[in-house]
Amino acid sequence: MSIEIVQSILLFAGGIGMFVYGMQVMADGLQQAAGEKTRRMLEILTSNRIMGVLLGALVTAIIQSSGATTVMVVGFVNAGLMSLSQAVGVIMGANIGTTMTAWIVSMSEWGAFLKPEMIAPLLLIIGVGIQMASKRDRVKQAADILIGFGILFIGLSTMSNAVTPYSDAPIFTEVFHIIGGNPLLGLIVGMLVTAIMQSSSASMGILQTLALTGIVNWGSAVFIALGQNIGTCVVALISAIGADRNAKRAAMIHLEFNTIGSLIFGVAAYIVFLFVPGLAHSEVTSTSLALFHTSFNVLATLLLLPAANWLVKLSGILIPKQEIMDHTVRLDARLLNQPAIALAAADNEIVHMAQYALENISYSRDVLLNDENYEKLMENEDKVNKFNNEINLFLSKLKTTSMTSKQQLRLKNSILALRDIEHISDRCKEIANESRDVIHPVPFSEHIVEDVNSISAECYKAVKYAIEIYQRQDPELIKKVNRYEDTVDAMERKMKRKRLQKLEAHNTDVINSIKFLDAMDCYERIADHAERLAHYIAIEEGVEPGTTSMKDKETELSKRLDDSAEAEIAI
Repeated sequence: MSIEIVQSILLFAGGIGMFVYGMQVMADGLQQAAGEKTRRMLEILTSNRIMGVLLGALVTAIIQSSGATTVMVVGFVNAGLMSLSQAVGVIMGANIGTTMTAWIVSMSEWGAFLKPEMIAPLLLIIGVGIQMASKRDRVKQAADILIGFGILFIGLSTMSNAVTPYSDAPIFTEVFHIIGGNPLLGLIVGMLVTAIMQSSSASMGILQTLALTGIVNWGSAVFIALGQNIGTCVVALISAIGADRNAKRAAMIHLEFNTIGSLIFGVAAYIVFLFVPGLAHSEVTSTSLALFHTSFNVLATLLLLPAANWLVKLSGILIPKQEIMDHTVRLDARLLNQPAIALAAADNEIVHMAQYALENISYSRDVLLNDENYEKLMENEDKVNKFNNEINLFLSKLKTTSMTSKQQLRLKNSILALRDIEHISDRCKEIANESRDVIHPVPFSEHIVEDVNSISAECYKAVKYAIEIYQRQDPELIKKVNRYEDTVDAMERKMKRKRLQKLEAHNTDVINSIKFLDAMDCYERIADHAERLAHYIAIEEGVEPGTTSMKDKETELSKRLDDSAEAEIAI
């Protein structure tokens, strides 16, 4: 082997490296720029599969990899952010969106100015200049996109330059002639190359580069391209290892769809080439490959979308039903490279965690008044602690990724929200433990029962609306939380004042009174945590949290809370 051939091989390999790296830099910039939009697109996703196809195509056009999109879908299903029915449309749309890279590569055939040698330096100069001059996140993300494009085109040019001197070599003609005469071999070659590179966009880019030199014919290109479509499924299948049943089924649906579509069109192409042999041996251009790639995926989607339910059922047969385990936290490491989506998944689990803390407010009242539901409260407390530990671990990993300033603020607020929700559950546990230790079995008076029911109900409402604000990312409801928190503050002060008056008059048990006041103080602190939880969203959205008038609240409550000085308060 001559030194020139070795140099060409190394040059071609280096070109592949620059092409793939440029594609990744460009995709990272696009993801950063569209991160929150990607999350919002996920939120509007419904069971309408046509909408899912459109969103799948759009997201994949942004991140430049159908395999990466499907990995995200597996993560969404595993994290409970997306149902399997919703995933089908997104997976199909991903195959359409991934053809965007093929059109970018084919631009070099459209005019001299769009050739890699012309456009790459210009993109790099502009991108690097913007990157060095600007400090704004949005502008830097745009610069990353330009730099990624530039590196991608340099890689494309390098691969083309490495292969061009050998475009007339008999070995290339023979290889592609053999592949063209053996469709199964073409499928296998496309599958292997794509599985190794873990990107159908990258492997298609290599095929288009070979097409630019004129050494690829239709007979081989079609089957290699169809094989690439199957090979890209390897990424999602690997990512589904260790995921739950539905996540594995999402990856399997991707394999089913791509394999069935490739086989149908492979058979159709083989029949066409049998009747029109001249077409099989004709040269294929980079643009015509991009057109075939897009047309095939659009037609496959139109053909198989009506059979989506059948694909779901088939995945259920291939991935048999497993025993349902007691599932708690559903966070998936696959989402970490998508900060906006990872934050949405974490918030989804934070809301689930908060529901257990919310239940504990009612359970703490039951324990305090009737010595009931203590075991349920402690079971929920254990769940809250488990959620807290696992979500914190997930967020600590997310903290090391590249995020925008808004995403960093959201991450900080998520960590603070976790702390407050855990404290809410801890306060409920304190109420339960103190009431069991001291207060019971001495009965309550009607006044105390009414007060406990009132303050716990106000706490429950404050936490409920705080969770709703956090879940909907809607700061407009914060005034309700403020009102409930003010109400609890006023009630706690009134009850404390009356209890102290009783203590001074020696009309009540000292130890029980202190423990009772501690329990009321816990309810007041629960309302404080609820208000803070709501304020995190207000701060994030740039809304002034505001407060309600405590004086007005005390006036409103005075009639209900001012009992007669002689009223008996027995604990």
